[in-house]
Amino acid sequence: MAKGKPHMNLVFIGHVDHGKSTTVGRLLYDAGNIDEQTMKKLKEKAQELGKSGFEFAFVMDNLKEERERGVTIDLAHKKFETDKYYFTIIDAPGHKDFIKNMITGTSQADAAVVVVSANPGDGVQAQTKEHIFLARTLGVQQIIIYVNKMDMAKYDEKRFNEVKDQVTALLKSVGFKPDQIPFVAGASFPGDNVFKKSTNMPWYKGATLLETINQLKEPEKPTSLPLRLPIQDVYNITGIGVVPVGRVETGIMKVGEKVIATPGREGKGVPGEVKSIEMHHEQMQEALPGDNVGFNVRGFGKKDIARGDVIGPADNPPTVATEFTAQIVVLNHPSVVTVGYTPVFHIHTAQVACQIIEITKKINPATGETLQEKPDFIKNGDAAIIKVKPVQPLVIEKQKDIPQLARFAVRDSGLTVAAGMCIDLVKK
Repeated sequence: MAKGKPHMNLVFIGHVDHGKSTTVGRLLYDAGNIDEQTMKKLKEKAQELGKSGFEFAFVMDNLKEERERGVTIDLAHKKFETDKYYFTIIDAPGHKDFIKNMITGTSQADAAVVVVSANPGDGVQAQTKEHIFLARTLGVQQIIIYVNKMDMAKYDEKRFNEVKDQVTALLKSVGFKPDQIPFVAGASFPGDNVFKKSTNMPWYKGATLLETINQLKEPEKPTSLPLRLPIQDVYNITGIGVVPVGRVETGIMKVGEKVIATPGREGKGVPGEVKSIEMHHEQMQEALPGDNVGFNVRGFGKKDIARGDVIGPADNPPTVATEFTAQIVVLNHPSVVTVGYTPVFHIHTAQVACQIIEITKKINPATGETLQEKPDFIKNGDAAIIKVKPVQPLVIEKQKDIPQLARFAVRDSGLTVAAGMCIDLVKK
């Protein structure tokens, strides 16, 4: 690991086919993180599959295959350095499993690059909206808008400005401040303004994508909060034993520390002691917020813990709620949301069905003022305070205590119906 450089998690989001993977591949290749030999192999593979032009995308897909074969526990995380930062790039996969990963993936992102295609007919699409909204709700602090495929728009300044105006309106509507968000004009496949300055757009006076990423502000680490580490996966590794993998959201995990995983099997909590911590194949004495780590805990058996459990200090365990109050925004429900509705809540890495037991009030999302007490239903565009009962034990924290574990998305039959945060809860 790059010693001494601040670490940041960067997620690439945006509508399918707007060039996320190609952008990441191009960035890594031009930055010298992928050698000619590998690139040549990928090119040949792309041609063989009749997908010439997809070689950069293959760079990330190859990692996904590697992940499926279980060669590494680095997931689709690719390391990448600038003179200032050490980045882990999270390439959000296809839209199908996108939201699930986005909810675990982007709640994990310090910053997001939103890729929007300038190809005539593309521009802002349904998923562009959804992803920007989720980035906002899930607390991604900094975003960069990368207007890709300028080559397909004949490098035309007018087209760039059209896309910029569309995205600006969208950013405003979800509460981002567009004047503080950089817009980069580029084309990833030919390599304009990703790593190298383009000569095709003399009108564009801004920085390249790489320079823009390098200008991101270093995120503040919530080290003073208690340790919270949601488990993403649990591996069984020969010679080591049970290795949970996840990202430290808050606090510090130290070797030798007494911890507990909640809810754990049967919702009782599983105590243990941290034996070792590893990141990017290196042993560490401690892990800080933002670190994606694999670790081994004395006392954790394979059957005791699973994705969605959260690790915290033995003397300050993660909160298990039997009921919670949330503020939500309905994004995309086919009809209306009423009491009794039981969709799946995605909170940190957990996915749990929860029943809405009360719609307390409808509120103005911008000001928080009450518009209506106990409405019969809420629909798209409405913000509300609701009471929720999980069907099984669930770790969630209050927004004011540990915001990193308060945010969630509500999914139903393949759609993100709503997004929100926990403002109060009843402890188990």
